[in-house]
Amino acid sequence: MELRQLECFIAICEELHFTRASEKLGITQPTLSYQIKLLEDDLGMPLFNRIGKKITMTEAGSLLRNHCSTIFGSLAGAREEIFELQHIERGTLSIGVLIGEINELVSGLLIDFHRMYPKVQIKLYGVEDVVEPLVDNDLDFAVTILPLEDERFGKVSLYEEQFYFVMNEDHPLSKNKSIALDEVKKASVIMFPPTHRCRKMIDLACSLQSFDLNPKIETSTIESLLMLVRSGAGISILSKTLLELYPHPELKVVPLTNPVLKREVGVIYLKDRYMGKAAKEFIELLIKHIAVIKK
Repeated sequence: MELRQLECFIAICEELHFTRASEKLGITQPTLSYQIKLLEDDLGMPLFNRIGKKITMTEAGSLLRNHCSTIFGSLAGAREEIFELQHIERGTLSIGVLIGEINELVSGLLIDFHRMYPKVQIKLYGVEDVVEPLVDNDLDFAVTILPLEDERFGKVSLYEEQFYFVMNEDHPLSKNKSIALDEVKKASVIMFPPTHRCRKMIDLACSLQSFDLNPKIETSTIESLLMLVRSGAGISILSKTLLELYPHPELKVVPLTNPVLKREVGVIYLKDRYMGKAAKEFIELLIKHIAVIKK
């Protein structure tokens, strides 16, 4: 049973006349008759009673017509839904983001995207590791730290950024033009918890310099961290993105050197997974937003 055969069948049901049905379909009458014969042979029962020039449906024909209404209704619905997906008028967009400032950067665009495409359901997941949910097809794409050496993934670089020491204006190190990483051994340090990706990177850098980072205070929120730094409780090491998201003119920001800490942030996605238009539009929005804030 083929779709073309069903289209021929429906045309005859509507016209109850082979000649008019063939004209409606734009095919010859012999071609139409042949398609109906193939369909009847496949089903093993006649679909029409042919009495002279008059045509009526058999009981089998009536049953098939009822089912065809459902079939063609479903196809029409599928075309409409796919059209809406193409024009971002429906659908679901699932994004994975590393917990921390990258999460905050992406979440800041949710309102803008929702205003542009209010019928798209958006799901934003803060995760410690984006690989597993991507491989499990739970995400359309993820924003994470690059490089990710895995041939299954495609990548879009978003930006590269440095890390800086942050302190209040009265701190002894605030007059320095740059500060070496090992200066944290002598200072009271306020940091995110060890599970935070930013903290992991700094811990690794300290380990390579043969010392451990021992923060005086750990906090999971940027608001409390900056409040503590502003009060003079200690210094911190933060990414440029976080400093741009939470500007505090009264704080001193000094470049970190020896080593200079940098990281690249980008979008990753499964190469073999189809990326819908909603996902492409969000990535484009993210790229434009970053171009503005990184000027």
